[in-house]
Amino acid sequence: MSEAIDDHFLKAVAALTPGRPHELPGLSADDALALFDAQLGSRHLDFAARELVGQGRGFYSIGSAGHEGNAALAAALRPTDPILPHYRSGAFYLTRAAQVPGHDAAGLDGLGRALRDVLLGVVAAVDEPIAGGRHKVFGNKALAVIPPTSTIASHLPRAVGLAFGVERARKLGIATEWPADSVVVCGFGDASANHSTATGALNTAGYCAYQRLPLPLLIVCEDNGIGISVRTPAGWVAAANQHRPNMPYCTADGTDLLATLAAARQAVDRVRATRAPVFLHLRMVRLLGHAGSDVESGYRSSAEITADYPRDPVLRTAELLVAHGILEPAEVIDRYERMRARVWATAEAAVARPRLVSAADVMSPLAPPKPVHPKVSRRAPGPLTLARAINSALADLLSVDPGTLVFGEDVAVKGGVYGVTRGLRTEFGAARVFDTPLDEQTVLGTALGTSLAGFLPIPEIQYLAYLHNAADQLRGEASTMRFFSCGQYRNPMIVRIAAYAYQRGFGGHFHNDNAIAALRDIPGLVIASPARPDDAAAMLRTCAAIARADGSVCVFLEPIALYHTRDLHEPGDDGWLAADDTHVPLGSARTYGDGGDLTLVSFANGLRMSLRVARRLATAGIRCRVLDLRWLAPLPVTDLLREAAATGRVLVVDETRVSGGVAEAVVTALVDHGSDAMVARVNSADSFVPLGTAANHVLLSEHDIERAAVALVRRRHPPGLTGPPRTP
Repeated sequence: MSEAIDDHFLKAVAALTPGRPHELPGLSADDALALFDAQLGSRHLDFAARELVGQGRGFYSIGSAGHEGNAALAAALRPTDPILPHYRSGAFYLTRAAQVPGHDAAGLDGLGRALRDVLLGVVAAVDEPIAGGRHKVFGNKALAVIPPTSTIASHLPRAVGLAFGVERARKLGIATEWPADSVVVCGFGDASANHSTATGALNTAGYCAYQRLPLPLLIVCEDNGIGISVRTPAGWVAAANQHRPNMPYCTADGTDLLATLAAARQAVDRVRATRAPVFLHLRMVRLLGHAGSDVESGYRSSAEITADYPRDPVLRTAELLVAHGILEPAEVIDRYERMRARVWATAEAAVARPRLVSAADVMSPLAPPKPVHPKVSRRAPGPLTLARAINSALADLLSVDPGTLVFGEDVAVKGGVYGVTRGLRTEFGAARVFDTPLDEQTVLGTALGTSLAGFLPIPEIQYLAYLHNAADQLRGEASTMRFFSCGQYRNPMIVRIAAYAYQRGFGGHFHNDNAIAALRDIPGLVIASPARPDDAAAMLRTCAAIARADGSVCVFLEPIALYHTRDLHEPGDDGWLAADDTHVPLGSARTYGDGGDLTLVSFANGLRMSLRVARRLATAGIRCRVLDLRWLAPLPVTDLLREAAATGRVLVVDETRVSGGVAEAVVTALVDHGSDAMVARVNSADSFVPLGTAANHVLLSEHDIERAAVALVRRRHPPGLTGPPRTP
C-alpha cells in the first residue's frame, strides 16, 4: 500500500542541503537520534498497521502520524511518571520504552520491545503485554503507561483522581507504586477537549488548585485541528484554556521537536516543583486521516491534505538533523528504510502469534472474585436502623484499612443528606472523609484515580438518578480496567448510591429513581442491594474485602425509604432493626420462612413489602417463603433454584421497572436452568416517578403483590412462565 506522505518524506529529504555540524540547543546528538528513531518507528507502525488491516491480518489502524512530536514529551518526563496517554501516542510510547535499559529474553532492546508490543496489539495476539489481544491500546505496567479505555476524554477524571491520590498517599503514609514526586500526565485531543468529561476534569483540577490542594497533573492537549471530519475552530483550544484560573497554560508547535521539548520540560518542572496542574497545548497536524477506515478525501480537498505535509514532524526532525550536520540526507533515508524493514519483520512475526480462542480466554480477567472473609475491628451495638448499620460498617472499614477513603457531595461536614456518614469526618479526619464538587464524573474519577494510588475509595452518589450523568465512568473506565490490562491495573472501589423510590412522593423522579438496567449491563460489576441493617453492614464489609483482594468494582444500592425504618408489621414492633453483622458471602441470598405454597423473590424495598404480604397471605391459608436476593450481580442463582423448587411457584416482586428491571434476569435464570416452577412477576410501571401521591399509581404496591400472589397460587396449568407483568 503506497502512502503519499511516505513518498513526500523521501523526496523532501533527498532534496535537503547538509549543514555544517553544530550543537542542538538543549539536546545532545545521541538523544536527538534516539527521539528520531522513536518517531520513525511510530510512523512505520502506522504504515504497517494500515497495510495489515488492508490484508485482513490486522484489526486496528488508528495511527499517530502527525503527532510524533510527543516523543519530546516522553523525553521531558521520568519513566516512572504515570501517564494516561492520548491514543495517538505512538512516539511517546516508543521513547518511554527506550528509556528503560536492558534487553528481554528475545534480545530486544526497549525500542524493539515496544515495536513488538504495538504490533501484537494490532493483530490481537494473546501475548500482547497489556490487553492480551482484547484491544490495541498503549499500555505497559513496567513503563507506568496506564491504558486508556476510550478514544474520547473519559480518562481525564481518573487522571485528576490519580494526581490527587499520589499526594494524598504521601500525606497519609499510604504505600503506593508511584514515587512521591511523580507527575501524572494525561493526553487527549482537541475534539475531546469539548467533551463534558474533559471540561469537568479541567474544572476540578482548577478547583483543587484554587484551594491549594496539591495536584501534580500535566494536562496535554494534542491539537491537530480536526476530530474525524469536524474541524476545530482555529484558536479555540487556546481561547478556551489559556485564561483558566489557577492553571498555567503553555503552548508549543508540536511538530517542532526542540520547541516541544523546551515547553514540555518547562511544564513538567513546574508541576513537579509546585504540585499544581499545568495545561500544555501542543499544536499538531493529523496525517493519514483519522483511522484506517476513514476516507479523508470525503471531507478534505487534496490541496488541504497536501498543505499539511511540510508540517510533518518526522520530516521536520529530519530537516533539523541534516541542518545541524548530525546526519546526511542519504543517512536519514537509510535510517528510515532500516526502520521500515525492522517494523515489517516484527509485524510478520506478530501475525504468527496465537490469538484468543475461547470465550473463557476472553473473559478470564472478569472472573468472579474469590471467596474472602472481611476483617472486623469494631461493631456498633444493636439494634440498628439501616442508616446506622451502614455508618457503623463504614467506621469499621476506616478503622481496619488506613487506605479507605469516604467522599462525595455533602458526606463530610453534613454527614450525608440522610445522615448515613454522620460523625465519620470528626473521627477519621478531613484527609479521609471529605466533600467533593457537585459533579458525579469527578466523584467517580476521584475513585478511579485514588484506587490506582493504593486506596480503597468509597464514593457516594447522592441519588441514583444522578449516577446517569457519569455512568460511563463505571462502564467505560472502572469496569474495563481489569479487562484491558489483564488485571495488571485494578481500580477497586465501592460506589454507594442512595437508591430506589417509596419516599411518599417526596422530590419527584430525581430523588426516586428505579433505573438500574445500565448497571446490570456492565460485565464484572458487583451490585449489592441490601434491605436490612444486618445485611447492609455485612455486605459492605464483603464488598471491601473483594475489592481489596481482587480489584472488584462494587455498586452498593441503599434503599432510601428504609434508611430510618424501624418497624415491620405494626408501629412500635421494631421489626426492621437488627444488629450489625460481619459477613454475607458474595452472591448468596437469604430466605425468610418455610412456606410450601409460594416463593416470593425480591430485594430492597420489595423485601419489606413481601414480608408484610406473606404475613397477610398466611391468614388466608397461603404459606409463603420470601427470598431476598441481596446481590443483583452476581445473581444468587443456586439459592433461587432451591427456593423455586421448594414451592413450585415463584412470584418475582420487582420494585424496578417492567422494562430493564431485575425480574427479567431472575425469570431468565429460572428458564435457563430448567426450573419447573410456575413463574410470574410484578413490577413498577415503565414510568418516571412523579411528585406526590401520583407516585402511588406507578410504583409497586403491597396490594399489587398480594393480588398477583393469590392469582399465581390459584392458577392450575402446566409449569412455565405465567401471567403478564403489572401495568398501570
